[in-house]
Amino acid sequence: MRALVINCSPVRTGATAEIVRIVSEQLSAKYDVKSICIDDYKFRFCRGCRSCHNTAECIMSDATVIRGIMNEFDCADMIVAVSPSYWADIPGQFKAFIDRCTPWCNTHEPHATIRPGKKGYVIALRTGPNMPECERIISSIEHFYGHLEIECAGHLGFTSVEYKENIEPRKWEIVDFCENM
Repeated sequence: MRALVINCSPVRTGATAEIVRIVSEQLSAKYDVKSICIDDYKFRFCRGCRSCHNTAECIMSDATVIRGIMNEFDCADMIVAVSPSYWADIPGQFKAFIDRCTPWCNTHEPHATIRPGKKGYVIALRTGPNMPECERIISSIEHFYGHLEIECAGHLGFTSVEYKENIEPRKWEIVDFCENM
């Protein structure tokens, strides 16, 4: 079984990356784990041409980058997206990725597909004390999972997390969350 853990943040060394590290470490006992950072991939914004609604393929010259990431989704049995809050929602880099996944969106035919039977998890974090921002992030990613026909299997939200040092006292919550995957 394979797990894909995604750092949805452009920051490779912060609190989000620390959660990705802990999740990957915890899951490695049961799964072959691959971790990626969305910012390691360079692609342009969706142009909204809708060609993919007719062909299930993107016509943009960098479409191979998105197909490569989607190949990682296809190979995984479980996907864990870890996202910080950027103005009460997912970071722009991850939103741009989601937009480019329109060829895989199940709301039009034809559409590209990934292997069925996947489970998706979300971990959201924010610096402020209120949970609604985390809930919005979770909702955005679970909405994306739904259009890829990935079963939403669980989520976790963290508030008052600004630095990776803020994760250590709450590591047990991540460990507990991972035990149910």
